[in-house]
Amino acid sequence: MSMNSWIEEIIEAGEGYHIEFKESLDKSFIEEVCAFANSSGGKVILGVSDKGIIKGINTDNNFRSRIQDSLRQLQPNLNVGIEIKDNLIIVDVLDGNDKPYACSRGFFIRNGANSQKLTRNEIIEFFQKEGRVHFDELKNDKAVFESDFDEKAFETFLNLAGITHSIDRMTLLKNLDCITEDGKFTNAGVLFFARDIDFLLNHAIVVCVLYKGTEKVNILDKKDFKGNIVENINNAILFVKRHTNVQYKIEKLQREEIPDIPDVALREAIINAVCHRDYFDKSGNVLIEVFDDRVEISNPGGLPSGLKPSDFGRKSVARNPLIASLLNRINYIEKVGTGINRIKQAVAENERSSVEFSFDSGFSVIFRRLKAISEIELSEGSEKSSEKSSEKSSEKILHFISENKYISAQELATLLGISSRAVEKQIANLKDKGLLKRIGPDKGGYWEVNLENRELNS
Repeated sequence: MSMNSWIEEIIEAGEGYHIEFKESLDKSFIEEVCAFANSSGGKVILGVSDKGIIKGINTDNNFRSRIQDSLRQLQPNLNVGIEIKDNLIIVDVLDGNDKPYACSRGFFIRNGANSQKLTRNEIIEFFQKEGRVHFDELKNDKAVFESDFDEKAFETFLNLAGITHSIDRMTLLKNLDCITEDGKFTNAGVLFFARDIDFLLNHAIVVCVLYKGTEKVNILDKKDFKGNIVENINNAILFVKRHTNVQYKIEKLQREEIPDIPDVALREAIINAVCHRDYFDKSGNVLIEVFDDRVEISNPGGLPSGLKPSDFGRKSVARNPLIASLLNRINYIEKVGTGINRIKQAVAENERSSVEFSFDSGFSVIFRRLKAISEIELSEGSEKSSEKSSEKSSEKILHFISENKYISAQELATLLGISSRAVEKQIANLKDKGLLKRIGPDKGGYWEVNLENRELNS
């Protein structure tokens, strides 16, 4: 089939925010056209399956008339281009200037790689508050493609998305809406493929902070992640995992890791913060704070317009549809609007944490670490209860050390189900009483239990 190379490359790249494949002219065709008109335009390619397989379609005059009849449903009227390429039909929908548009099946808007039905009032409210442009689609005048483009980030994206490396780079970046026709980065292009987003979009970095205790007083660790959007997500997840507890469950010689915060929930919350933050708001960054008893993930921008509090978790309006579409391509998000439910479900199954959401001036996800909370409550409880608990922990520590003199504090924490900090406090107390002694260095040394002093202290 002698098809133009640009069509082949679009099909190879797959569906996205501006591209929709349809195998036939079904009832949903006009919905996709309506959604593109209400968003930023796009192409509906008839004769291609959802998986990008070219099936072909009837291209005679009668069939084209059926397409025109379907397009007449769109109100107000919009000039839509129809082009024949071999056995495919490309319907080119412009970004409408008279939004909102409706078809006989209602009002639709593009949400990532999907089309979503909205009420007319929701669409009007959406465009009144958000304007007709999205931050991720705007040209970034600071960026210079030749010097700012990160080839490694681009290669990583292609691998994650399963896109062949043989497609012309500039053509693909244009199809992904990451560069403009004149070769300039869009903001989405900067976020995904620039070397230094701190200089180009300094409010788009991700800030992670570890505090001592439960208040914002003493900072133990702080990282500002300034790489591309994928690197920042991965580094933020690792930061939280490094500073929260993991319990180990061993059954039939198989070790299962049970983290305080489920990996699925943590990942969804961080991706949600980076994907759906208000990038027009330059007053703050995505902020991830780790306390002894909780982890807070917050971002500028509450619920986007068109989404009511009562719809939270059931419906979604993407504030940054192009970013959502690109993250969807690399499987960092499944389908826009499902992340909140995955967070709730994962936390409910974990039983080591709880979760709450806040969306006033900004948006926040707060994971309460139930094990850590119980430890804090214990330390604030009665002195007798604290002493008894401390004695039990000390006895268990001596028991485990008697069985394995090379055991580490982290391993003791896992076995006891308490924090490493609590174990270290118990060890220091046992040393003071002369019940425990460290022989050799921290690494390579071992413990020695003094049984005589144990009898004297009992």
